[in-house]
Amino acid sequence: MVTLVSQENMVALVSRTGRHLQRYCMGRRQVVGCIPYRYSEEARELEVLVISSQKGNRMLFPKGGWEIDESKIEAASRETVEEAGVRGIIELELGKWSFKSKTHDTYYDGYMFPLRVREQLDFWPEQKLRQRKWMSVQEAREVCEHWWMKDALDKFVSRLTSQQRDDHEEVGHCSLS
Repeated sequence: MVTLVSQENMVALVSRTGRHLQRYCMGRRQVVGCIPYRYSEEARELEVLVISSQKGNRMLFPKGGWEIDESKIEAASRETVEEAGVRGIIELELGKWSFKSKTHDTYYDGYMFPLRVREQLDFWPEQKLRQRKWMSVQEAREVCEHWWMKDALDKFVSRLTSQQRDDHEEVGHCSLS
């Protein structure tokens, strides 16, 4: 018996490693990441996905090095699949943050994107290294270790809130002509 598997559902079960393809700008390592999110029907609220660090004692959003053979969006998508095991639609960039590494004596530039999750994978490259957990925005803000990721989360929520307000105002207007 032969089973055909669509390539779009295939995920390489190996993460990219090493820094020989990493992008640097003015000595700063370039990293990209995503805030994976969904709307919980059950809880009727926005949920975000956080992951544990490789050592397992901190929580954060998936992120990693932006490599020279990929766009920012491609790198953000790859890192999110590798670390969190989710895929979806990447939305407009939230911004750029400059920060010092907690483990290395070096500076980084980090770019973050919202990712509306469309698929949660059963198997992904770093599933044995990391835990993933869906939680409310407030819970994520409390457990997230990095100030710059908390700031990105705040920007994301602010963007969603203003979009909802704009959508509501558009629906509320009617023409009398």
